[in-house]
Amino acid sequence: MTDAAPPPPLTAPADAGSPAVQLTGLTKRFGEKLAVDALDLTVPVGSFYGLVGPNGAGKTTTLAMATGLLVPDAGTAVVGGIDVWRDPVRAKALIGNLADGVKLFDRLTGEQLITYNGMLFGLDRATVAERAADLLRILDLEDAAGTLVVDYSAGMTKKIALACALVHAPRILVLDEPFESVDPVSAANIRDILTEFVRGGGTVIVSSHVMDLVQRMCDHVAVVSAGRVLAAGTVDEVRGGESLEDRFVELVGGRHHAQEPEWLRRS
Repeated sequence: MTDAAPPPPLTAPADAGSPAVQLTGLTKRFGEKLAVDALDLTVPVGSFYGLVGPNGAGKTTTLAMATGLLVPDAGTAVVGGIDVWRDPVRAKALIGNLADGVKLFDRLTGEQLITYNGMLFGLDRATVAERAADLLRILDLEDAAGTLVVDYSAGMTKKIALACALVHAPRILVLDEPFESVDPVSAANIRDILTEFVRGGGTVIVSSHVMDLVQRMCDHVAVVSAGRVLAAGTVDEVRGGESLEDRFVELVGGRHHAQEPEWLRRS
């Protein structure tokens, strides 16, 4: 018995004139701590957008609200012209999300996990099997396809999570620290995949602490600190002739020039 014809796409066509992501006045408080403070951000369609900031800047909280994982206290998140919180099913179908700290169903094998995620988005069995095979191959996980995800290394877990984010062919990829714990060869392969995704018309938003990586990989960047955007635009506009790292430190502060203590000196 063959599978039925694939169901119609879950997504209606996005508004061609809309940004890929439009965040307006996003606010989130945890008790007394204001994590995100009326944050505004516009991500153009087809951009490779870097989100950088110090620890505790509000990057992860912002991305969680933008992708429907965390309810904002105020403000709106619109993806592809669809309000994430008014129409979450249609909005989330546009997004491939690799979120920080979200647990995977790690008692499935890698192949089963990709298949499960694809079928959640309405893919038929034949399509999801083909895509799972492609993703396992390009992410160098073919030998681990039948291994339980709980037995994966940290880097392999990151790669299988990326495969799950890609399987439904989203228009927007939102990746929180996608290169953390990933070896250099795998990181280079992931960068190639993301670059091709953008060339094909997709939009990538990536948070990272590695300024050199963002400067080389992204065409747009936003610097976030204390829950607000300090600077945003093309990478060249934001860095203003300096390295992105120097410009970042200049914007967020925190570099100390105090003399080192005597006990650290060897002479």
